[in-house]
Amino acid sequence: MAHESQDTISIGDYLLERLSQIGVQSLFGVPGDFNLACDLVEDHPNIDWIGNCNELNAAYAADGYARVKHGSIGAVLTTFGVGELSAINGIAGAFSEHVPVVHIVGVPSTEQQTDKPMLHHTLGDGRYDAYLKAAQQVTWSQGAIFSTNTAASEIDRVLTDCITSARPVYLTLPTDRVFTKIPRGKLDTPLLPHPPKNDPDTEEFALNEIQTLVEQAGSEVVILVDACTIRHDVTEEVWELIQRTGFPVYSAPMGKTAVPEDFERYGGIYVGSLSHPEIKEKVENAKLVLSIGGLRSDFNTGNFTYRTSRATTVELHSDHTRVRYALYPGLGMKQLLPKLTHRLHPLNSPASAASVPPFRAILPKTGEDPLGEEVISHLYFWPRISQFVRPEDVVVTETGTSSFGALEMPLPAKTIYVSQILWGSIGWATGATLGAALAARERGLKGRTLLFTGEGSLQLTVQEFSTAMRHGLTPILFILNNRGYTIERHLHGMDRKYNDVVNWKWTQLLDSYTVHTKSELDALLKDESFANATGIQLVEVVMDKYDAPVPLLRQTELSGQTNHYAA
Repeated sequence: MAHESQDTISIGDYLLERLSQIGVQSLFGVPGDFNLACDLVEDHPNIDWIGNCNELNAAYAADGYARVKHGSIGAVLTTFGVGELSAINGIAGAFSEHVPVVHIVGVPSTEQQTDKPMLHHTLGDGRYDAYLKAAQQVTWSQGAIFSTNTAASEIDRVLTDCITSARPVYLTLPTDRVFTKIPRGKLDTPLLPHPPKNDPDTEEFALNEIQTLVEQAGSEVVILVDACTIRHDVTEEVWELIQRTGFPVYSAPMGKTAVPEDFERYGGIYVGSLSHPEIKEKVENAKLVLSIGGLRSDFNTGNFTYRTSRATTVELHSDHTRVRYALYPGLGMKQLLPKLTHRLHPLNSPASAASVPPFRAILPKTGEDPLGEEVISHLYFWPRISQFVRPEDVVVTETGTSSFGALEMPLPAKTIYVSQILWGSIGWATGATLGAALAARERGLKGRTLLFTGEGSLQLTVQEFSTAMRHGLTPILFILNNRGYTIERHLHGMDRKYNDVVNWKWTQLLDSYTVHTKSELDALLKDESFANATGIQLVEVVMDKYDAPVPLLRQTELSGQTNHYAA
């Protein structure tokens, strides 16, 4: 940079240069007196300081950014103690769902950390490592820049861990080290993921076993893709496998859009007992299931109601492979998948001719909707929205009603779908939408960013609308207003006051629309000036207080029994 000498660079600028090299163009956070070297960010030619309303939203935004900015990571900068603890829930969600985010924390000077005075933002008892210990629970690795001799190596180590593991990492930067000069030579060597290499003999043995199982299964082979297909960057390898083998492919909820949902061999969402009957039958009766990137959480498996046997399953993961009952630690799918495709392609397996029922959005016919012909029901809303979504749109759904409704919504090729099914932090989607919209703009995507959330969830993180406006973003925000926490109602306390929320006057917040009927919704979605999203827009969708998507009703019934809420 201009103010650095040719051979040296400040530690703060070294960190920013490394972030820029791995594709980070937006840095989220809130300024504080221990991280006021934000001016380095503001002066950087390739990284924008976004500036959030609070640190929790900043962490959510970094999460959403990383999910859309494929090949890069999210980055959030907070101050010591109060800032980092505010962000920690968002970082934990990223850890849970395999999302690469670096959490940079501005901390007191090295002298203060040694002498331990009773500084503000401390616990007042000298435990300067308390927040590090908290971070250790929700990050893959941690780094502390103390010595100038190791600063560059420490930054490189932590960021390499982030891009390799697809998990959050934590890095502290003391106030007296931000402007300290170090050699810049390491910047000439790019940071790349460093997954362990597969052992050739083990890999060959596993490939032989899988090929034998495929041959024995004949026409009854299916592929099931899940979240880590996306998170661990194997979508291209999986797409090659699917195209060359022609095997029927299905997705778990967290793997939605890992495969184009308008692809002729794609059959829809498998979620255990919550699945459509024809999907359930195809997956559970298969003689062999090639499971790729699975994350078998409760909401991702229909409350653990998968009916696939280990005896008929091959699991491919980022750091291990399981072939029926045999476990192969360290055998990663990134290197294994191309070789598996090469093995299976010439087989001309009968599975390539197996029928795959099309995954289609079907609007209810006259008389089929129990809520009537004009009330906006979930039975109508999600298939209708499916027709509104365009290629390269980014679709963000809030945990609960929206994420379950979206399971019924086929999306066109090149759509990016973003949801938080495992961690499920209420309000996450609004902050994530900010990050997702920025990442989409940086990638040059031609589509829009669409948020689907409830009026209860939105009230937790609504402040980030102002951040989106400040940065010229133009998402369309669909607010499903059903007067409360619908998923919680169906779990427990259908008419309890704790599941009610204050009804805000949403139309006074932004350029807004309120739709009460199917006709009004349909007319709005057909309006080209609205659909083209040239400015930020809010749509209040008024729905029945007790209506919910069918998958949500099934899931809450199962969860209620598991939680022993059911009588």
